[in-house]
Formats: sequence, C-alpha cells, structure tokens
Amino acid sequence: MFEYLTEQHQLGALYAEMAHTDSYALDTEFIKTNTLWPYLGLLQINVNDKIYVLDGQTLDLSDLWLLVFNARQNVFHACGEDLDLIHYYSKQKPLDNIFDTQVGLSFLGFGLQIGYQQALDQILGIQIDKGETRSDWLARPLRPEQLHYAANDVIHLPALARQIQSDLNDRGLLEAVLEDCMNYARDVATDTVMADIYMDVGTFRHTRKQLAQLQQLCVWREQIAYATNQPRSFILKNSTMLDLVDQQPTSQFQFNKIKDLKPAIMREHGKTILDLIHYLPEESQWPMRIHRTYRQRNTDLTDQISAFTAQVSVETQVPVDVLLRKKWLSALFSHIAKDGNEADLPRNLLGWRYEVLTRPILGLLNHHKDIIAVEMAPIPH
Repeated sequence: MFEYLTEQHQLGALYAEMAHTDSYALDTEFIKTNTLWPYLGLLQINVNDKIYVLDGQTLDLSDLWLLVFNARQNVFHACGEDLDLIHYYSKQKPLDNIFDTQVGLSFLGFGLQIGYQQALDQILGIQIDKGETRSDWLARPLRPEQLHYAANDVIHLPALARQIQSDLNDRGLLEAVLEDCMNYARDVATDTVMADIYMDVGTFRHTRKQLAQLQQLCVWREQIAYATNQPRSFILKNSTMLDLVDQQPTSQFQFNKIKDLKPAIMREHGKTILDLIHYLPEESQWPMRIHRTYRQRNTDLTDQISAFTAQVSVETQVPVDVLLRKKWLSALFSHIAKDGNEADLPRNLLGWRYEVLTRPILGLLNHHKDIIAVEMAPIPH
C-alpha cells in the first residue's frame, strides 16, 4: 500500500519514479508547539499512484526539494503550513507551482475551510480515519496506525484533485483557481518587513510614540524568536506589548501590573524591555498614525458594493466569499483613503478579478473618496 523510507539509500527508487512524472501529491506531519520553526516528522508523497512515507527525522531530503520546486504541479490540501515547512527545510521560496484542493473546492461552493476528510467524503464518497491527528510525529518508532494515517492523506489526493479540476474546467474557472493558488503560495512566502511588524499589533488609537515603542518591541521580539527558535508568544504576547505601551512602566517593579509578562522574561530581559519603551529614535522617525477602519456609516455605499459583488458572483459562478474577502475590501477602502498605488493592493485583486471586480469597485469608492478619507483619517495628535 505504501513504502516507509527511513534510510538514505532508499530514496533512489523514489527519485527514479519522480523523474517519470511532473506532478506530485504531498502532505507533511510535523510538530510545532514549543518552537518557531516546525520539526518534520513525516513527508508523504504520491507519485504515479505509488505512495511513499519519508522519515523526516532520518533522511536528507535536499534532492527531493529540488524535484518538488521543478515540478509542473504539486497537489496539496490546505497547504499553508506545509509550504512554511518546505520553505524552511529547502531554504528556498516561494513554492508556487501548486494546486490546493481546498482552494479549488471554495470556488465550487464548499466554503473556504473544508477539511480533507470531509472533501473526500463529499466529492469521492470515500471515508478515511483521522484518529491519529494529535500524534507525536517525532517519537520513534512510529506505530503502524500512524503510518497508515499519514499515507491516507495522499492516497486519494490525486483523484480528488482530478475531479475538482474537471468540475472547475467545466465552469471555466480552472485558470482563476490556479492563479489564486499561486497568489496564496506567494503570500505565504512573503515575510513582513521587520520594521512594519508592529502594524499587526498597533491600532489607530495608538499615538505615534506608542507605535514607535511597539515597533521596537516587535523587532526585538522577532530577533529573539529567530535566535532562540521560540514562538513569539513565548517571549511577549501581543496583549503584553499592548499593555506595556498602555501602562508605560518606568521600573521593573511595575512589571507586576503587566498582563502575561512571564517571570523568566522579566528576569532575563527586563532592563532591555524598559530601554525599548523609553529610548526611542528622533520623533521624525516615529511611525505615522494608523488609519482607522471604515465604519460603514454610509450604508448605501456598502449596499452598492454588496449588490455589485453578488451580480459578479452570478456572472462568474464564483461564490461571493471567494470573490471578495473582507480583508481585501478593507484594503480597497484603505487604498482610497490613502490615495495609494494600485500595485500595492493584495495580489488577488490585481489578476483575473481586476477588470470584473476591482476596477469597478474602485470607481465606485472614488465617487465617495472625500467621505472615506474623513471616516478613515488617523486621529489627530
């Protein structure tokens, strides 16, 4: 049913098989609970309906990554974490030659987050056991049940992908899905600029000084996380950083009032944290205030956008929640408020959606530009 490979010399047969095709179906099992980076337990790959389960603890997979990156297509289901792992182990990115069956199913009306087990059941009428989901994939030896569970994740994946692609092709949507898969893969591979990480923590309510403090705390946390391979939350939670810039402690004695600040962090890094809060660059280098989110007081405008999106959904046969995500609509409002550059919009708004959706909505928003600019303007000093 599958081959379990644990020794380097066994990889030759797999690579020979991979050389005879240009499409693979993959999945991974890993552990990422106490670390920033994932530890690979198993890699499962379906090559021409031959199933291989590779031991990520004993094998050097450098040559496999090269084959995967050079493939015509790699098939996954819900590939975000798999891509993060592959980028980390291969030291290369983006892996964007992908087809994600979850993305494909979203275009067919199955929602944005359908699981693999449910997808197999609804599309192919196949039931699989998911009883080993919480296994320790780093423990050795692995039990036969764990290996069978892992193999099941790729045995039916090519057939699932073929059926989904056939249905998408019948609706004229396959190219749009492939573009969205590529955009998703590139988004996963794109690191936020270090100096901008604070923007995921700060809000429009923060002053420029508080944003400068958050910026310094976020950069420091990122550096410590990378250096020690710890999850960011193990160092400082977002809520802890927000409490620090709200409370403005002036001594370590006041740390007791700070939410979720761990004693070990206080002991080892307390002075550094105080310095990051109180020693700031020149005011001219502080971040600008963050724009407010659009509060949708103009219900006529939001109703027009909703009606137009629904119309495009009917015309394209693409579900509304796939056509226009809330975060993309927020990006369009922000673009108008800031008089931004269209090239900086989310990738998904600039491809096949641009002519049918993005440009018309931007035209509609431009008619209300003055109102949007006032609604979203940063709070004055």
